[in-house]
Amino acid sequence: MNLPEQPPTFRPPSPSERPWWWRLEDAAGNEVAVEGELADQRFTSQADAESWVGEAFADLADEGVDAVVLFELERRVYGPMSLHP
Repeated sequence: MNLPEQPPTFRPPSPSERPWWWRLEDAAGNEVAVEGELADQRFTSQADAESWVGEAFADLADEGVDAVVLFELERRVYGPMSLHP
């Protein structure tokens, strides 16, 4: 018996459903892994991704993130963008 694919409310969204994401980097450009609510965030639009980083930048900096790079799927959109003034 083949069951239908689970609706989005019952499974994590696929990268094609939320293609926008941030690569988090330290001062040397190495990827930084963060925990909790800051980890593995993906977004449906560029505007949503930019709003999130605008709200979370202080928490990201506290976790050792010095810069962020915005991607749409595997395409680098811009960055690195410093989180420090």
